[in-house]
Amino acid sequence: MRSHTLKRWFSLAFILVASLTLAAPPAPAIELILSIGIAPPPLPIYEQPVCPGVGYIWTPGYWAYTADGYFWVPGTWVLIPEPGFLWTPGYWGWSGGLFVFHEGYWGPQIGFYGGVNYGFGYVGVGYEGGYWRNGSFFYNRTVNNVTNITNVYNKTVVTNVTVTNVSYNGGAGGITARPTPQEEAAAQARHIPPTAQQTSHVQSASSNHQLYESVNHGKPAIAATARPSQFSGAGVVAARAAAPSYKPVAARSAGTPGGGHNAAVHPNEVSPAARPAPPNTGNQKMDQKLQREQDALSAKQEKERQSLQQKQEQEHKGVAANSPKNQQLEQKHQQQTQKLSQKHAQEQQQLQQRQEKAAGHPSKP
Repeated sequence: MRSHTLKRWFSLAFILVASLTLAAPPAPAIELILSIGIAPPPLPIYEQPVCPGVGYIWTPGYWAYTADGYFWVPGTWVLIPEPGFLWTPGYWGWSGGLFVFHEGYWGPQIGFYGGVNYGFGYVGVGYEGGYWRNGSFFYNRTVNNVTNITNVYNKTVVTNVTVTNVSYNGGAGGITARPTPQEEAAAQARHIPPTAQQTSHVQSASSNHQLYESVNHGKPAIAATARPSQFSGAGVVAARAAAPSYKPVAARSAGTPGGGHNAAVHPNEVSPAARPAPPNTGNQKMDQKLQREQDALSAKQEKERQSLQQKQEQEHKGVAANSPKNQQLEQKHQQQTQKLSQKHAQEQQQLQQRQEKAAGHPSKP
């Protein structure tokens, strides 16, 4: 039933695209798939399955839509269709009073994907998960779960923004990023649409009852898979949790005052940062020393997060939820949380730079 529903909605989307094409000048080569009036849920928190082997690249999970509501398309490893190509993820954007989905594509450069931080190297701008060199793809082990591949390197990925798992651009609570000239050029340059495997993967997800938000409430049981359409057995990863900012559908309606997702207010609303891959300098003593430094920094930062969380909770005691004083507290706490997140990001970046210098072989910038 859902398979037929999905086809019917895609047909309606095609008619919408055709009518827009006739009424407007040629647009960038990014497909409009569907437009609706309800904000997509925030991205769930999940881990990445092990890469199947050389030639695969990670494509992050996202929320798609049918008449039955939003459903999760699990993140998965996909065979790269052409040497030198990278994947630009699709994204939801707010336009003309509706949320519109822009389809992802393959190309030699990463284009605009709404500023959405999908994780695993897709930090909102560009791709930090790997790069091509001499016809071979090299994987960044810091953000990719690769164990059986030799073309690897370690580079800590740091973003100086609070991660809130927001999954759309524009609108109330949406990401405010805009495409750069380089990203616009990537959209206009030669690229190809999702592969047949990717299309089948979406189709399979649309037919899986447990992937619908109405069932999983933002925490899909199949959050990621080792290969497209592989929804059972080894290589299937369940979400650890829904995003802390998750709200039910009624609270995300485009017409709902305050609908959408705002920046994290308290430390426990910030998604935990991915731990760097274990050092691998070839010197066991050096690796142990570098690992102790990383563990010490992680422990210190976790203690600071807990301390700020406890302090904020104490300040909230006895304050009415809808009072002006509570609103002032929330604004103050949001600023404190963002400041702490930025401080931790800078500390991690500084540690990474020191360790790369000590190891004598800095990772590729």
